[in-house]
Amino acid sequence: MNKLFKGIGASDGIVISSAYLLVRPKFDINDQLVSNIDEEVKKYQNAIATTVQQLTKIKEIAVNKIGQDKAEVFDAHIQIANDPEISQEVIHTITNTKMNAANVANTIFDKHYETFKAMTDAYFRERAADVLDVKKRILSNLLNIPLPDIGDINREVILIAHDLTPSETALLDKKYVRAFITEIGGRTSHAAIMARTMEIPAVLGVTNILNEVKNDQPIGLNGDTGEIEIEPKDSSIWENRITAYAKEKNELKKYVNIPTITLDQHKVELSANIGKPTDAAIALSNGAEGIGLYRSEFLYMDNDHWPTEEEQFNGYKDVLQELGGKLTVIRTLDIGGDKKLSYYQFPQEMNPFLGYRAIRFCLDNKEIFKTQLRALGRASVFGKLGIMFPMVATIDEFKEAKAFTMQTFAELRKEGHKVRDDIQIGMMTEIPSSAVLAKKFSKYVDFFSIGTNDLNQYAFACDRMSQKVSYLYQPNNPALLTLIKMTIDGGHNNKLWVGMCGEMAGNIYSLPILLGLGLDEFSMSATSIPKARKIINNLSFNECQKLAQKTLELETVEQVNNLVTNFLKQKNLII
Repeated sequence: MNKLFKGIGASDGIVISSAYLLVRPKFDINDQLVSNIDEEVKKYQNAIATTVQQLTKIKEIAVNKIGQDKAEVFDAHIQIANDPEISQEVIHTITNTKMNAANVANTIFDKHYETFKAMTDAYFRERAADVLDVKKRILSNLLNIPLPDIGDINREVILIAHDLTPSETALLDKKYVRAFITEIGGRTSHAAIMARTMEIPAVLGVTNILNEVKNDQPIGLNGDTGEIEIEPKDSSIWENRITAYAKEKNELKKYVNIPTITLDQHKVELSANIGKPTDAAIALSNGAEGIGLYRSEFLYMDNDHWPTEEEQFNGYKDVLQELGGKLTVIRTLDIGGDKKLSYYQFPQEMNPFLGYRAIRFCLDNKEIFKTQLRALGRASVFGKLGIMFPMVATIDEFKEAKAFTMQTFAELRKEGHKVRDDIQIGMMTEIPSSAVLAKKFSKYVDFFSIGTNDLNQYAFACDRMSQKVSYLYQPNNPALLTLIKMTIDGGHNNKLWVGMCGEMAGNIYSLPILLGLGLDEFSMSATSIPKARKIINNLSFNECQKLAQKTLELETVEQVNNLVTNFLKQKNLII
């Protein structure tokens, strides 16, 4: 029976193949007490040892398939399994309650899973899947119930699962697993990131798909648009799409090392968002013209102490050297809200996402802030540096942060350190108040970078973690587009460049609008760059300006999306 579904296109590619449903074992978690506590503790410790051995083996396989950098996720999994605090909590609970190890481990790992799941930052929220992955493996070893072996698949299929853990994704053989579909997950999940690296098409977030599909049913899948068709009415349509996609993929290679310039010679820049120094090489290999967002918080979150000046200096220096003179914009510490540290206790707040975080935290903890600024100042001589402050709400906040930065640089110079004179100091526009006052902010900043993930959330008063209001997360809504236009116009008023580092910057259905609104720099996932460049290089800036103006006159996001989709189809830029 023919059925159509729409999910999140997480990894490009078009496939038609038969369904393979991933059936997971059910773990019998009971509340049975144990008589021998020492034996139960030993049982848990043995399960941990076996889990670590398995993960180490999976990492070796992953290194060969997706490279050392992407395989580092399994180091995190091994750290979770070996985490002394979690183990101590499990053992302490077994000892005090005499509850069986499987029950205790399940409860405690679920608690940590819920902590990550409640975070609003998409990247950190997706790390909840890591905790769940490790938990399932530990339970498998505790209860002697083997996990399904995806490596045994030996025919061409589209894999369908509730979710795919990183360890499962790493074992996929793309010779047989032509694509996969999951009921949960997003573009920033490890499964999505690894799928893009392995070049396996994927559609995520397709609710209830497991109950709608049977094994071996034919399925057509578009990993770009997120479209799925069960039992296609006309398979030739999908075959034609596959042919067209293969042709497009081959064409994308020529868009890696050329300028980003429209048909009527309007030039913009495509940069990459990165989280750690090793990401810089991947960005450059995909044609990044700079780094539009280096998330410095990873240096803090992947640590068990406040990173020292020297540790930070080396992390920043490595990226600046790798970029070879291309601009690297480093965001100062964006911590708090959903981003916690194991070595610092944030105050309890009713709404931490609107509370003590980001630049607010830094201005209140200037010794911590100064350590980072000193590292940035010293690293500046190794490349072209931009610094941006996150979550700036008022002009006074920005002026205080900038003054403290300049004071810190002056101290460095007095100590004999070299600090470049041309460091650009800008801010993220992610709060509506700063978008509305962009023209006034532009007197003090060197650039704006629009953080659309939070700007959308704050503009519509919608918690992205709340399923009930998730429909309000609308990047192409005319209201959000108006705030973006105010920011761009405000920056251009003082001849500043304006960039964007939110997910919207790499969304092909937003590109023509953003281009038409006058955005100067688009910063996105590295792998999105060639396709974004192809689209921009085949558009007219003049036509996009007219399109953008029309979108601002519309009333709903549906109207905008329909307008843009038809526009791109007329240009033969989407299949």
